[in-house]
Parts: sequence; C-alpha cells; structure tokens
Amino acid sequence: MTAARSINADVAEALEEAKANYAKVNPKSRGVHQKAVASLPGGNTRTGIFFDPFPIAWERGEGARLFDADGHDYIDFISEATAGIYGHSHPEIRKTVEKRLALGWNLGGHTALEGELAEILIDRFPSIERVRFVNSGTEANMFNLQIARIATQRPAVMGFNGCYHGGFLTFTAKTNPLNVPFETVVGTYNDVEGTRALIQKNAGRIAAVILEAMMGGGGCISASLEFLKMLREETKKHGIILILDEVMSSRLSPGGLQQLTGVIPDLTSLGKYIGGGFSAGAFGGRADLMDLFDPRKSDHLPHSGTYNNNVFTLSAGITGLGKVYTKEAAKDLNARGDGLRKRLNAVCERAGVGMQYIGIGSMLCVHMQRGEIRRPEDTVNGNAKLRELYFFDLLAQGIHVMPKRGLIALSLPLTDRDFDTLVAGVEEFISARRSLFD
Repeated sequence: MTAARSINADVAEALEEAKANYAKVNPKSRGVHQKAVASLPGGNTRTGIFFDPFPIAWERGEGARLFDADGHDYIDFISEATAGIYGHSHPEIRKTVEKRLALGWNLGGHTALEGELAEILIDRFPSIERVRFVNSGTEANMFNLQIARIATQRPAVMGFNGCYHGGFLTFTAKTNPLNVPFETVVGTYNDVEGTRALIQKNAGRIAAVILEAMMGGGGCISASLEFLKMLREETKKHGIILILDEVMSSRLSPGGLQQLTGVIPDLTSLGKYIGGGFSAGAFGGRADLMDLFDPRKSDHLPHSGTYNNNVFTLSAGITGLGKVYTKEAAKDLNARGDGLRKRLNAVCERAGVGMQYIGIGSMLCVHMQRGEIRRPEDTVNGNAKLRELYFFDLLAQGIHVMPKRGLIALSLPLTDRDFDTLVAGVEEFISARRSLFD
C-alpha cells in the first residue's frame, strides 16, 4: 500500500503530497465522509480523531489489526487512545458479552456485577476505598471536582497548563469556551517551587488540585517525583483535595501511576479500558469523601445515570481486569513498552535527527525535536508538520498511530513482529525524509 514519494525540500510541500496520495488510495473512506457531512458537523462527532483531508472509515477490527472501507489493513498502534488495551474482539471478553446477551440487559436495577468490579478496582488502586461508576473519564473528573468543592466549601480548582481532563475541563493556551465555569488557578507543570508558591498564595480558595501524573493527550510528558511529592505535601498541609486523573495512566502499572510513584491522591478518576472496551468511567477514593453519596443518609449527594451500572460494561470490565489485563499482564505489557521506546529512540539517535519518543510503559509519543521535554512549553519548537507527515508516511506502510498527536498506546495482542514492523517503518520515514529535519 506504500504510495510513491518524490524528494521534497519543504515539509509543507511533502505533507500536501502525502495527503494527495492518501486521498487517491482511499476513495471509499472519502465517500463515507462526504455522506456524513450532510448530517454531522464536518462529518464528525469526535474531534480528536478527525484529520484532513478526511478520516479513515473503519469497517472492522481483529486482534491488533484494523480493516478499512477501501480494503486496506493496518497494525493498530493507537488502541482507541488507550481504551482498546484488549485489542479487537478479545475472545474472553466476547464470550462474556455473548453470555450476557442471552441473559438480557436494561434491567433497571442492581446486579452483583457492580460490587464485583468495584472490589477489583479497590484491590488494584491504592487510593480507592469506595468507588462509583459513570460512563466516561470526563464524568469521573467532574464528579471528583464537585466532591472536592462541596467537601472543602471552597470554589476554585487548580490545574496545569497543557492538561486535559475531559471535554469540559482543559487547561490549554487557548481558552476552551466549553469549560465548566469553575474558578481556576493554573500552574506550570513540573515547576516545583512556582507551584508551591501558587498553592500557598491561593490555599484559602482552592478546593482541589487535579493533574495527570503523565499527560496522556498532552504528549506523554511525565510529572517528576519531586513535583508529585510537593503537591501531596502542600495539599495535605492546606486541606486541599488531591485528584489524580488516571483515566489513561492507570494502565501503566497494576495500580496505576499512584502505585508506581507512591504518591497516593485523595480521589482518583478512571475510564477508558476499565470497562473491557465498552463506555466506562469511575471515580473513587477516601471513604469519608465517597460516602457523601451514600443514599442511606438523609443528606446524601445525588448521583444518577441510566447506564452507570449497565451490564455490558460491568461484565466486560470484570473479565478484562480479572482475567485478561491482570496484574502480571500489566507488568509485562509495560515492560515491553519500555523496551520498544528504547529501540525507537536508538533509531533516532543513530540517525542523528531531531526526533524522540517519550512516555512510560505502554504509552509513548513522538516529538520532532531535540532536548529534554518536561512541560508543554518545551514542545513549542517541535515540528508539527513533520509529525503530521510521519502519521501519513506510517499509514502508507500499514501502521496506524494517532493523527497529529503521534500517540502510541500498546494493546495486548501486539506481537514482537509488530514492534519490528514499527521500528522498520520509523527507519524508513527517517531515511526518506531526512532532508526535512532541522
């Protein structure tokens, strides 16, 4: 499926050529997009996966493979932006769902499944003493923030530049008009002393500090242990609730980054893969905070949601976490991810190009630049067009990574041979585009 390429002296010219080649070999995907434009804004209902000139129209997935409307197949290195850790149609999860289909759904009441999945999460994540289910990581973060605001009787939320906590709370250079109208204090990621001073200055009005210990959608930039420990120290000192958004990062060890770092938050937000591939979210933490939702109490907080305890998510989640992505499987996949990242960086270093992969374990992201990356500001000089070109060039080789962002999230069915294919694809990209690197 590799398209012919000419030698380009300019990255913008090379990118336009790559897009033209992509459009040429994907006429059915173009047709799907054009038809959708009539009923969906831009033919799209999920902004993060759209790319120009039009996105791929997928027809099916199997294991670690994706198949599109034009008859092409790809190795899937996105894994549904970390949610697809089990691959496509995992046999154990499929068997569970088929059994559930035979028993009926939309039961409108409790089942034993809720408690079973809750017990698994409590066993896995050190901070979680009680947990409640929702349908997305966005909801999980919103509930945790409201718990903090109610429990502390303070109005403000502190976040960090470049962090994404769902469609209603992003801290980016450009203000998101969809953000919930919380009063916010915005700190600089990994700035230990600057953040300490900011917390101390605003302690009387900050209800919660929320962050990802590794920025998932923000380029896999990791928080330093010193930074995390300072946040835990300062929030405890000032009665502020520390919320760890582990919607993505919970996959990076058996008990998430909180277990890996030893920095235990008051509340944790979960989502993505915990429902076995179905829509899922959960929020949990200290018993005294979570028990505000205990409906046996006359002054309990309300928390409803028709699909919070839907039988498909719960059943698939129990099988996924209990039988498939076990604690040992988590250790193994993340060790393999660390090895892959080292291999890819060795390729970049041997070639002497401004290109690197950062991340932890089974999540990694490419950056087209040299030098250490500790915060979003460090990426402003990265070559965004070259990273977009990287996406199209790998796609032409049958390798699917995240458009524009360059995220790679590993799934369990990926083989060593798949890893070899990715490494070879990156070597080919560097060789073919060497003249375009700074």
